[in-house]
Amino acid sequence: MKPIALQLYSLRERAKEDLAGVLKEVAAMSYLGVEPAGMYGNDPKDVRKMLDDLELTCCSMHGAFPTKDTIQQRVDEAGALGTDMIISGGIGAKDLVSLDALKAGCDRLNAAAAVVADAGLRYGYHNHDQEFAIVGDELAYDVMMREVPGMFSQLDVYWAANFGAVDVPAVLARYAARIPLLHIKDGPLVKGEPHTAVGKGKMDIPAVIRAADPDVVQWLIVELDHCATDMTEAVADSARYLIGEGLGKGRD
Repeated sequence: MKPIALQLYSLRERAKEDLAGVLKEVAAMSYLGVEPAGMYGNDPKDVRKMLDDLELTCCSMHGAFPTKDTIQQRVDEAGALGTDMIISGGIGAKDLVSLDALKAGCDRLNAAAAVVADAGLRYGYHNHDQEFAIVGDELAYDVMMREVPGMFSQLDVYWAANFGAVDVPAVLARYAARIPLLHIKDGPLVKGEPHTAVGKGKMDIPAVIRAADPDVVQWLIVELDHCATDMTEAVADSARYLIGEGLGKGRD
């Protein structure tokens, strides 16, 4: 089993007010790691101390799109928090209007991957549903993975399903060697409707996790963007589900 972490974006409103308190709760829920999406006004070294005190690991981190102008901040934050994996998005609607536009977007991703590699870190891409639309005659995601070989995929399994249109285990099987991080989320698979706690939606979470390469995947990272129920409870329920079903490893 792989360790479970929480993308702190899930508890973003509370983290803005009391990051230390949120981290304490996350540790008490049996999560072993977190993935920050910003420092919420804290110095990265102070955040590292909070994590160390709670025996939480920073598995990876989201932030600004890496360019020559932004990379130093990303390097400093990653170094302070003890991770070598930095993540961003970067493909938007304007990049999906044609195959040529998508390839131009991939050029930006290649530049980002090179900047990150030059800094001694690893660059990963976090998808939403738009990367799993057809551009030309293939999935945009397939084009991106082919055109940007220096990038790994942090696969967001719910968005990758594109509301039921895409076979996520098949995607995992196809790119298993390049997917070290999974974003685990669940929901009704209906566009515009809120997410649910993991295990309470329509995703076949066990099948998705089994499809990943256990020698490559390092973390299962829970992320809920919006939830119809209390978000803190949903985050705790997600950990209980993954641990209870033997799908992920929590605290002993």
